[in-house]
Amino acid sequence: MIYGIAQVMPNRGKGDLITTNGKTYYANIGQEFKSESYFNARPSAVGYNAAGSGGSNKGPSNPEYLADVQKRIDIILAQNPEMKKEEIPVEIVTASASGLDPDISVLAAKFQMKRIAKARNIKVAELETLIENNTEKPLLSLFGPEKINVLKLNIALDKLTGK
Repeated sequence: MIYGIAQVMPNRGKGDLITTNGKTYYANIGQEFKSESYFNARPSAVGYNAAGSGGSNKGPSNPEYLADVQKRIDIILAQNPEMKKEEIPVEIVTASASGLDPDISVLAAKFQMKRIAKARNIKVAELETLIENNTEKPLLSLFGPEKINVLKLNIALDKLTGK
């Protein structure tokens, strides 16, 4: 039954494939972006390995988990020195349950705009438009939050700046 349902879905249940610059990616699986000139995705507890999907199973009182989150906060603040710790959206310092979430919130994307504008020598207003154009609305305008696929956003960013 599941197979039958998948056959009537887009891409016949084979995932959301995107080919750019001769490489093919799954847009429905989180990708890692390390360069300061790209939007960062959510951290992954499984190193973005789709074969080993899963969370860390560490709770908010676990010292190792807290150290990992603090390390991510320190990196984010170093990359975005004009921002304050209180402004960091939680999803860019905590991994998703699957470790493979391909999306971030509009807030998380906007948090990163100044860093990317500086790295790419473009205006923040251009990035605001790019974010707006790549924001996926909730299903039927009712179910779920607005979100942005980080891979698609970074591909659009490369097209915008000619990289």
